[in-house]
Amino acid sequence: MRGGSNARHLAIRRIMLVLFACVAAFSVFFPEVLTQVARFFGIGRGTDLVLYALIVSFLVFMATTYQRFRHLETTFTKLARRIALDEAEKPWVNSELERPKGL
Repeated sequence: MRGGSNARHLAIRRIMLVLFACVAAFSVFFPEVLTQVARFFGIGRGTDLVLYALIVSFLVFMATTYQRFRHLETTFTKLARRIALDEAEKPWVNSELERPKGL
């Protein structure tokens, strides 16, 4: 959750997504195993475990999306400032061109 969007973090996220999809597919075919795993964690049913996992996943998604948005906002602000400075009128350049050469 803390890292940036480099290749390592992207690979970890993709592996976690594939793992979650495999566990979800496995739980459809073998729901009693999911119920046993849920009971191991002190949760009554496997569907409750899936619901809790989805809630945690959603909260992590919200947090990472917020971090990404803040980073993009900071980047866009710096870029807009740089463009504004680059395109600003430079009065010292125009005054040197208009000055007579003999002075």
